Amino acid sequence: MACSRSSPPSCFRPKPLTPDRPLDGSMHFSIMKHPKESFEVMNTLRVQGKLCDITLRAGSSSFCAHRIVLASTSPYFKAMFCTSGMRECGMADIPLQGIRPEVLSAIIEYAYTSEIQVNEVNVCSLLPAATMFQILHIIEACCTFLEHQLDPSNCIGIADFSQAHGCTDLYNKAKLYIYENFADVSQSEEFMMLSPSQLVQVLKRDELNVRCESEVYNAVVRWVGFEQDKRCQKMESLLNAVRCHFLTPCFLQQQLKKCPILGKNMKCKDYLKSICDDIMRHKRCQEKRRTPNAPHVVYTIGGYLRHSLGNVECYNPSTAQWLKLANLPVPRSGVAVCVAHGLIYALGGRNNSPEGNVDIAAVDCFDPFTNAWHKCHDMTVARNRVGCGVIDGQVYAVGGSSGGMHHQSVEKFDPSQDTWTEVAPMETKRIGVGVTVVNRLMYAIGGYDGTDRLSSVECFHPENNEWRFLAPMNCTRSGAGVCGFEQHIYAIGGYDSTNQLSSVERYDIETNQWEVIRSMNRPRSALSVVLLNNKIFALGGYDGSDFLSSVECYDIENDDWKEVTTMSCGRSGHGAASAIEPCLKG
Repeated sequence: MACSRSSPPSCFRPKPLTPDRPLDGSMHFSIMKHPKESFEVMNTLRVQGKLCDITLRAGSSSFCAHRIVLASTSPYFKAMFCTSGMRECGMADIPLQGIRPEVLSAIIEYAYTSEIQVNEVNVCSLLPAATMFQILHIIEACCTFLEHQLDPSNCIGIADFSQAHGCTDLYNKAKLYIYENFADVSQSEEFMMLSPSQLVQVLKRDELNVRCESEVYNAVVRWVGFEQDKRCQKMESLLNAVRCHFLTPCFLQQQLKKCPILGKNMKCKDYLKSICDDIMRHKRCQEKRRTPNAPHVVYTIGGYLRHSLGNVECYNPSTAQWLKLANLPVPRSGVAVCVAHGLIYALGGRNNSPEGNVDIAAVDCFDPFTNAWHKCHDMTVARNRVGCGVIDGQVYAVGGSSGGMHHQSVEKFDPSQDTWTEVAPMETKRIGVGVTVVNRLMYAIGGYDGTDRLSSVECFHPENNEWRFLAPMNCTRSGAGVCGFEQHIYAIGGYDSTNQLSSVERYDIETNQWEVIRSMNRPRSALSVVLLNNKIFALGGYDGSDFLSSVECYDIENDDWKEVTTMSCGRSGHGAASAIEPCLKG
């Protein structure tokens, strides 16, 4: 029997309708290859000169193309071809000014193939042309290429170039690169070509990544010296952008004696002399420290848990993550840790091991940029449970013990010379002493003299090479954590001969008085403390029965402690410091 024309053969009858199928039972197809195949055909036609309806001219070169393809790629061409009021709308042959033939050829090729080759030769011509033609994807390709080319020798030029062509994202990345690599950038020829106003804008940035403000000062001297006769009068305004109160007196005195540019500018010389006097009088600094974008983390080094530890790790508060780093060359507890010029120094301690206990005079230096330790010159004596501080880039080792001998001696280390020299001893023998530096004055707080736990406090004046007693703490403390912030010094936890302490008190430098503030959540002695982002981190310690792995954080503004993380293991007698996040390869 023949099929009726009004109904399809049984073999073509559709499946019953289901909720996921349209009412008419149809199916939708999207052929992804179609646009590419169509453009390949159109490009072949262009190359063959067929169906082309426009000729673009650059210099003596001409290029045939299809209006519809160019208009679909570029808003500039779309407006030119589709706006009746424009003269070019009806033209079949259009000359273009200010564009090189090879660049126009590359842009037309891109319109048909979606491919563009960007290199060092064409990028400076291709980006302005893509900007003129408003071809966003080529602009993005050029910016990506230039971002990957950023180098201390060219980043200033890339910043200027991107700003001139409205590439805001690339401009911001180039500026950030300048700030993060200031030390190398300031050595470049481009840096010497900056205008005075451009240089001031860079110098004022909080984000400049420098280990010491002297790097900024030296950059100014190099810039002025490049054309000294023309630029010498700009020195005064440039020095106002340098945070000169963070220069050391020794550095300033050398500049005042030997810098030829200062010799020709008495205003600048007098300005630096007044700053040097302020620093040596230990005036509280009103300038703000630079805050590089490179994140800082909390380092914890060594310590004791049944034996001395060699492990090193760091904690990033912004990610709440710990990283394991290169071990100490020699395990040690009772170690002192500090930071000078961006490097971390571990001083002394004791290696407690099954083979025996050895007090240590060794000093090791950790470089966060290489995640590696290197050995420095030993101290003059072994120092266990030693304190340390940094003044003008010099590392001071304070007190400690060697065998049964309790030291009141103090020595300082010059990293540039790798040498130790003795300075005035404290008035009191102190081990387990808390040490901090504020306004270039070093404070030795509490400790143990071999007979008694101490509440006394001494302050070292480097100009006079002498120690002076200050108001004692409210409580005797050895093995306390100590740090300074603005005009206050904090003494945290410790041991009073009877109990491990959770109590905290702080000293007001201006009033010479101690006051009790909010206690920690747990008692801790032989802990370490670190100041980071205006908060105090108290790490580990011994609570009388256990070695603690917990870390508490003190919010100075809100006078509040809370536990924030735990270390990989409990420990006491460890060192800690805040420094730049380490670079881990691989």
